[in-house]
Amino acid sequence: MNKLAIGLNETLGSAADFLSDAGKRMYFPYGGILGQGAEAKTCDINATIGMAFEEDGSPLVMDSFKKNLNLDKKAFLYAGSFGLPKLREQWKAMEVKKNPSLKGKTFSNPVVTNALTHGIRICAELFANKKDTLVTPDLFWDNYELVFKEAVGCKVEHFNTFKKGAFDAAAMKEALLKDGEKKILILNFPNNPTGYTATVEDAKKIVSAVKAAASKGKKIVVICDDAYFGLVYEEGIHGESLFAEFSDLHKNVLAVKLDGTTKEDYVWGLRVGFISFAFKGATEAQLKALEAKAAGNVRSAISNASSLGQHLAIAAFADPDYDKQKAEKYEVLKSRYLEIRRIFATHPEFKEAFEAMPFNSGYFMCVKPVKVDAEKVRKHLIEKYSTGTIMLSGLIRLAFSTVPKAKLETLFTNVYYAIKDLRK
Repeated sequence: MNKLAIGLNETLGSAADFLSDAGKRMYFPYGGILGQGAEAKTCDINATIGMAFEEDGSPLVMDSFKKNLNLDKKAFLYAGSFGLPKLREQWKAMEVKKNPSLKGKTFSNPVVTNALTHGIRICAELFANKKDTLVTPDLFWDNYELVFKEAVGCKVEHFNTFKKGAFDAAAMKEALLKDGEKKILILNFPNNPTGYTATVEDAKKIVSAVKAAASKGKKIVVICDDAYFGLVYEEGIHGESLFAEFSDLHKNVLAVKLDGTTKEDYVWGLRVGFISFAFKGATEAQLKALEAKAAGNVRSAISNASSLGQHLAIAAFADPDYDKQKAEKYEVLKSRYLEIRRIFATHPEFKEAFEAMPFNSGYFMCVKPVKVDAEKVRKHLIEKYSTGTIMLSGLIRLAFSTVPKAKLETLFTNVYYAIKDLRK
């Protein structure tokens, strides 16, 4: 094992037990090309790094690229495996602003990822061995299995998502307590595919269940997939990330927060995400060790995330109209959500054809066809009604984020008639 990896593991102490074998081997190459380049950063002549500069010292950039971008030419340079320092500082401050419960709590600086999926892959590689188990609701984003099960070889345990219209925290607790010393729990609120966010009561039960399992000796890595953070449309919803509660919950719990600009700021192609860490009693040195592990993983896979995307994010966050513009986009989605509620209230006959799964937030909602196979419904909607949907776990997922408000009633009417057709 590399001496830098050994040093990081020694810094982490007992917290290194959360890591996978690959995670224990991971390190950031401070002494390699990047480290040597950093040492030479202030030199008059710096011939260390693989970038090109003009005679005046500015980045060597073609006008055919630059003319379409109103940013400093620094946006064309490498961002570094940890991400741009200014963006990391901005995002951490924004995390506290959006999650007031984090104020005064200790958590790492975020490391920049190539959006959320990359963050999930980092978690899988840093924390999951083949003998470990990923615990996830049975209504989940299918990429979790692709990453943890297929790519890394981790076992996957599903638990029942809903019970009597609420999150089934008891089923989650039961899954955490099953055989196996370490569990990786992933919680996604607002949830993809259901569009459900834990209520205040749900959140208390979820946190209590994790603490109970940890108190029985289970090592638990809790991954908070906050891709759709902030998009909640009802009162009584837990409005903050559960990362705040998990950050200092128990010595056997390591909390990971995955978030980013993709869904929160409606910039899907920008691919700017973040990964943050916390655990009870963590020192600054230990958190920096986890940051180095994550940055080493970034370095080993993609070198660094898009500098262009990061510079665009920095500029957007500093824009005086940022909050106003974000609120306006939020209202577009909320108005569609409220329209769906109105549609359901005025069409009681829809219940004959499908059951709406609990939803209160996000981009999506799901319906469960009555007495008809969901995949058959999906295909029939395309063939007869020119309506595209997604089938997941026996449900039809409907992305109201992409459907104009004026077409929502037609969407649900089409689903209703497609099911009626198939039941004849």
